[in-house]
Amino acid sequence: MKTFLRLSSLVRPYFWWMALAALIGFATTGSSIGLLMTSAYIIAKAALLPPLGALQLGIVGVRFFGLARGVLRYLERLVSHSTTFRILAELRLWFYDAIEPLAPARLMHFRSGDLLQRVVDDIQSLENIYTRVLAPPVTALLVALLMWFLVGIYSLPAALLVLTFHLLAGIGVPLLVVQLNRGVAVGIMEQKTAQQLLALDLFQGVGELQIYGKLTGHLDELSMTEEKKLRLQRKNAIVEGLQESLTGVLMNGAVIAILWVMVPAVSTGGVNGMSLAIITLAVMASFEPFLPLPGAIKHLEADTHAGRRLFEILDAKPETKAPENPLPFPEDHSIRVENLSFSYPGTESKTLNRISFTVPAGKHIAIVGPSGAGKSTLTALFMRFWNPSEGDVLIGGSTITLFDPEVLRRNIALVSQRTFLFAETIRQNLLLARPEATNEELKRALAAAGLGSFGTKLDEWTGQHGMLLSGGERQRIAIARVLLQNAPLVILDEATANLDGVTERDVNETLEAVTAGKTLIAITHRLAAMERYDSIIVLDKGRIVEEGRHEDLMRLNGLYERMWKLQHAAA
Repeated sequence: MKTFLRLSSLVRPYFWWMALAALIGFATTGSSIGLLMTSAYIIAKAALLPPLGALQLGIVGVRFFGLARGVLRYLERLVSHSTTFRILAELRLWFYDAIEPLAPARLMHFRSGDLLQRVVDDIQSLENIYTRVLAPPVTALLVALLMWFLVGIYSLPAALLVLTFHLLAGIGVPLLVVQLNRGVAVGIMEQKTAQQLLALDLFQGVGELQIYGKLTGHLDELSMTEEKKLRLQRKNAIVEGLQESLTGVLMNGAVIAILWVMVPAVSTGGVNGMSLAIITLAVMASFEPFLPLPGAIKHLEADTHAGRRLFEILDAKPETKAPENPLPFPEDHSIRVENLSFSYPGTESKTLNRISFTVPAGKHIAIVGPSGAGKSTLTALFMRFWNPSEGDVLIGGSTITLFDPEVLRRNIALVSQRTFLFAETIRQNLLLARPEATNEELKRALAAAGLGSFGTKLDEWTGQHGMLLSGGERQRIAIARVLLQNAPLVILDEATANLDGVTERDVNETLEAVTAGKTLIAITHRLAAMERYDSIIVLDKGRIVEEGRHEDLMRLNGLYERMWKLQHAAA
């Protein structure tokens, strides 16, 4: 119930739209009841062979309710769908705004396929909160009250009987369906999630599955998941058919009950036969809004499950957040790291252990070391994806926790080992760095990054993850982004790790040219062109073991010298 109340609070801004849609839905059902009542009146009246003028009221009523039913049904669909789409758009924006501060620190424990399922399918299922959970009970309640009033005019016992059957259809049948169908909606969602995870693993790892002979087993697991889902869907279809049949039985029971009560009154003159026909058809029509109620309970279960999955993510506290009164980004772009330590959650070992160094403004330094030395963790701390366990990172003498994280990241250009390109055009991927950039600015950035020929290909598609481009081209697009972003600080995190030697040399030369005058930190395990750096810091097991220029480190005969000889001997 707590989860449902939290979900309901999200759609509260659209209360009046929902109320209007529910009212129109009630008026639509009322028109259906009125149409049947006036039709029954004409048929019963015509059987007595009255003058044509005596039928005018019924004829006008049939025309009015017939037209009103169609118009109101259209308006009900228009308002309810418009409200639903507004709610869905609001939910997506709400979820993105809530999840964005959690990335990447709080999301690393979730599989990408599971996150995608929550972002797409779980959010999509929440559109049912209004259309299939909140609105149907309101419409059914209003119709029950209307029928209590209409039938009560003729016979209070008959009104009580109709109310009893309405309660059975509105409460008894849904509760029975819930018992028979308990866990089915949630089970279907879970199997869909499992399917998506297995399918994503299949697409991304089909090569490895084939190499190790696991492809058949993986496909069998995928087939078993599909079979489980189909079994649940079959059970759901059977129960849905049963609830429709039960509602029909209750409708017929209500008709028989009011006939049993009111037929004797016809014989005694308390109720005329025409009124009995009108009431009977009205009661039959009144059960229409009770048909969706069992489905409302089913969707309530599914929506509550989806809400729990979403709140499981959103209830996590962001690793980093903006201060109440953030400082403006300083003009001094020097960096100072003081006694910096960091341990990832759930681990006792320190990835970084009390390291300290300084990068003067405009200087270029390299941070090198073997894999696992803690180099990439430094990048995450500079970008404030994580907060240090101990120590501090300062820019211009101010700790970076005093800056708004978004402002900090706009002033630090990052080129990582894997440049992510969206399945969009080259233009759209470049505009990430500066949305207001003109065509000429995009072309100049590409030319400076060594992709002058791409100036005529701005609207060409890059493929999924940019796979229509080579590794070198993707890295050069990342360099073009750095130029467009024009940030005073630049971090290169294994920017050339996946490139061949020739391409690596060309990309390094381009990077050196475009970062001239900027404060630069190059994080790498590949010791290429180290002579160009003002200082080199050597990390090993989270500690700084050596520091100095290339020539000085080579004379120390330490870790740096061994790494250099090993890499260049292999070359």
